[in-house]
Amino acid sequence: MISIRKIGAIGRTYRHLNRYQRILRILFKYGFDDLIEGLRIDQYLDTGLKMINRNPREELEKHSRPERFRMALEELGPTFIKLGQVLSTRPDLISPKYLYELAKLQDDVPPFPFAEVEEIFLAETGKKPNELFQKFDEQPMAAASIGQVHRGRLQDGTEVVIKVQRPDIESIIAVDLEILAHLASLMEQYLEELQGHRPSAVVDEFARSLSLEIDYTVEIANVQRFARQFRNNKTIYVPLVYADLSTERILTMEFIDGIKTSKVDALRSKGYDLHLIAEHGANLVMEQIFVHGFFHGDPHPGNIFILPDNITCFLDFGMMGRLTRQDREDFTDLMLSIVTKNDRRITDGVLNITTQFGEVDRDALSLDLADFLDRFLYLPLKDLQAGKILQELLELVQRHSLSIKPNLYLMIKTLSTIEGVGLMLYPDLELIKLAEPYIKKVTKERLRPGRLAEEIGEISGEYLKLIQEMPEEARGILRQLSAGRMKLEFEHRGLGRLAKALDQVSNRIAFAIVLAAQIIGSSLIILSDIPPKWNGIPIIGLAGFLLAGIMGFWLLVSIIRHGRM
Repeated sequence: MISIRKIGAIGRTYRHLNRYQRILRILFKYGFDDLIEGLRIDQYLDTGLKMINRNPREELEKHSRPERFRMALEELGPTFIKLGQVLSTRPDLISPKYLYELAKLQDDVPPFPFAEVEEIFLAETGKKPNELFQKFDEQPMAAASIGQVHRGRLQDGTEVVIKVQRPDIESIIAVDLEILAHLASLMEQYLEELQGHRPSAVVDEFARSLSLEIDYTVEIANVQRFARQFRNNKTIYVPLVYADLSTERILTMEFIDGIKTSKVDALRSKGYDLHLIAEHGANLVMEQIFVHGFFHGDPHPGNIFILPDNITCFLDFGMMGRLTRQDREDFTDLMLSIVTKNDRRITDGVLNITTQFGEVDRDALSLDLADFLDRFLYLPLKDLQAGKILQELLELVQRHSLSIKPNLYLMIKTLSTIEGVGLMLYPDLELIKLAEPYIKKVTKERLRPGRLAEEIGEISGEYLKLIQEMPEEARGILRQLSAGRMKLEFEHRGLGRLAKALDQVSNRIAFAIVLAAQIIGSSLIILSDIPPKWNGIPIIGLAGFLLAGIMGFWLLVSIIRHGRM
């Protein structure tokens, strides 16, 4: 598990000075000097900032700020590419225009040498690839920031693909995470508008997510769970994984010889039923979401292959989404309220699937939702596109200080992606119509007698536990009151910038007092004509004036540099 060592002091920041300077150069290159200045990083890395060359303004203006942010992340390498991919599923952290741009992140880098592949195999298994496999291609099929993929053949002749993690990727990521942790702490200190989002907590969460992604045993577990969900479904095939030939840094899976869904002409020329494939793919994703609550989080065309007999095969199980039963029910409640045109329940439904970041004007939200529905609800079903509807809904809720919960947003993004794949295969695909049976199934499940009895039992048990614990809790409170140990704690928030400013002011006043004392003391020494002397002037007094001059110039430069004249 990757750990983040907090960088609270300048000495620790300099531990990774070269990497820190590179990050700053790239941020400046893409026009994020305002962010650097806002975080006041120049006080830590003056030497790094001196070496930065900004792009000409006209070059920067060719691209929007979200585009430049994506380009910067791609140039910064694997940790930042993965950060961008995580942020692209977090509408609670960034605005829609950044979400859409980060979804375009490219994760394509040069492969690493076969000699390093052999070293990883020796470290993980004690054997070289050619000792474990009948055949192992030295040239990789594809390479990404975390690892690369090779073709191979088992001893029994089975064709496989082997994913091998990049050497030292964990230490590279650990350094970047440490720097990100420091940047997050500066954001909380200096950028008041980000304090509510708790950047340090976001970096901690990202570190946990990335730790799971670079552990290939997690992906093995995902594939095995996915296979169990569809073990009786003949329209889908799940690749086999070979756990005995896999480790945390090596993943061996069955090679799938199929046609990507993006190759529509090839599918058509082979006689595949594109309408059936589109419907099967949509139904499989909705079954994952509404029935199992465990779904493929990135079903883009490159991750879906079509096998003979129109069978669908999903690949790459690194990003998986999870929904609780309550999540599924909240979403279906919203869909049903939209279908029945119940304005009050629509507003409640939106509030159930979102997180509030400020005061919400319920009446204004209801009016905007009514206008939103008027524009879509009366269109023919074939003209309704879930992707466009969900995109506009995302922008609407953000205008009202709301944010769709991350797991639900990933679900929405998945539905939008699979709709795009389906429309590419069959332009008349109606995803909303295909979703109706699944929504009805979730609703029917809530009214099942066994489910109702189960919920009544759970609620009764919780109330019984509360009644049992209440007397003891009350006695504990009374004991603290009688002993005079009851105390209230207050936490002040949003005062960090004020405290920093006051600290800076007091430091400068103290510095000015010391400077004034230095000048007065030096003057007294010169007036006292105390030897030793130089050209008739006491050397100690002269040295005092020189030191005072340096201190005064230093104070002036510091004030000008931070724009506080």
